[in-house]
Amino acid sequence: MEKSSVLVAPSLLAADFLDLGNEVEMVNRSEADWFHLDVMDGRFVPNISFGLPVIAHIKKKARKPCDVHLMIEEPEKYAAEFKKAGADILTVHYEACIHLHRNIQQIKGLGMKAGVALNPHTPVSLLENVIRDIDVVLVMSVNPGFGGQTFIEQTYHKLQQLRQLITNSNAHALIEVDGGVGPENAGQLVKAGANVLVAGSAVFSSSDPEQAIREIKSAVQ
Repeated sequence: MEKSSVLVAPSLLAADFLDLGNEVEMVNRSEADWFHLDVMDGRFVPNISFGLPVIAHIKKKARKPCDVHLMIEEPEKYAAEFKKAGADILTVHYEACIHLHRNIQQIKGLGMKAGVALNPHTPVSLLENVIRDIDVVLVMSVNPGFGGQTFIEQTYHKLQQLRQLITNSNAHALIEVDGGVGPENAGQLVKAGANVLVAGSAVFSSSDPEQAIREIKSAVQ
């Protein structure tokens, strides 16, 4: 994979929600590629974030794709609503989907790219039978539910395994990594196989978020 193809997706979970319009405009101006939007239901993960109305408002200003990560149970009940709200990529968790292939087909049938997320304990081998149907595999490098957590080192090996699975299967899925991502580990993540880097605290806790995004991009040049 060429380093120039690496995408950066700032996670708005870490943004200032009292100034959300300006935060969206900052991402628009920046070298970022996607908006990463985390939806939590307080059931699948021990936290509640934001939902459909917030995403719909973000979409009004966003000039880049909206990458919506559903950390919720029964995501099939809400897929069509997230499409209406503005999701371009919709990612569901392997662990939340009893009929994963059906979930993937539903998302694609609605006209969105289909993503599947894996919790830290979930092996990539479980995607073997659906990997050719998936557009994005999101590898969680922290336990989902809260921002600002410490990066799990085993993630590098997991990314390598996933890259091998995609190559061996002649699949096209992008590999996205979320949790504890910043300029200090961006290069190593890409070397391990990542295509898309989700960064929350590293961007929005910075005194210069646009510069932080540039630094993540330059770390993999």
